[in-house]
Amino acid sequence: MERRGGPRRLLLVHAHPDDESIGTGATIARYAAEGAHVTLVTCTLGELGEIIPPELAHLAADRENRLGAYRITELAAACAALGLIDQRFLGGPGRWRDSGMMGRQSNDDPGCFWQADVAQAAAELARIIRDVRPQVLVSYDEHGFYGHPDHIQAHRVADAAIRRAADGGQGPWQVAKFYATAVPRSVAEAADLPYFVPDEQVTTEVDGRAYLAAKTAALRAHATQIAVDGDRFALSDGRWQPVLSHEFYTLLAGVSAPGPGTMEHDLFAGLDAQ
Repeated sequence: MERRGGPRRLLLVHAHPDDESIGTGATIARYAAEGAHVTLVTCTLGELGEIIPPELAHLAADRENRLGAYRITELAAACAALGLIDQRFLGGPGRWRDSGMMGRQSNDDPGCFWQADVAQAAAELARIIRDVRPQVLVSYDEHGFYGHPDHIQAHRVADAAIRRAADGGQGPWQVAKFYATAVPRSVAEAADLPYFVPDEQVTTEVDGRAYLAAKTAALRAHATQIAVDGDRFALSDGRWQPVLSHEFYTLLAGVSAPGPGTMEHDLFAGLDAQ
């Protein structure tokens, strides 16, 4: 069935390679398998990521400074595992550099994403929106979910780009629904996860159980950043957490269906009849 403006089209805007797999891997795999056109925009190459395997430590920014280029290949492998064939870097690969965690000196690098001119970055993303014409866009909330400057900036850029893409010009397009990734407090506490939002802020739960193997394979592809052991994974901090088969979102803009206070189970809920 075709929806408003044609088949289902989903655009995800993530800060670094691996973010797409950790928070939205099952969602991507599900919608790709169901025939939706899924596009991933990655804002940086993740050049400042902390490397887990000792044999790859030479790639680090303070040594050979080749981690970004290496992570391009990891991202390609992860996208293949998820069935995603349309992945783009905002402004082209390496246009904006990884900013590092909040409060680090790297936040002041004039070439980092945190220092990017939001209007300029939004113009780049608006061009992609007009090209792809997504009904649904997924990124982060205004806090970047856990406070990383590149996640906060991705939210700002996505929000501005949605408005810019709808302002006219060549091929204006109105995104119908804008979501932020989320983990409800009840799920976080059960899984011993450090970051969450209040349960009442979560509007949407996507069941990705049928795509858990794809998500796990995508996580495994990001070997510099993620260690995988069966149905759990850890980042460089060594904190093991479960690979979640259900992924959660907060609707930031657009009409919720079937209505306020009712959990959605489809990012396209309410759009099928439009």
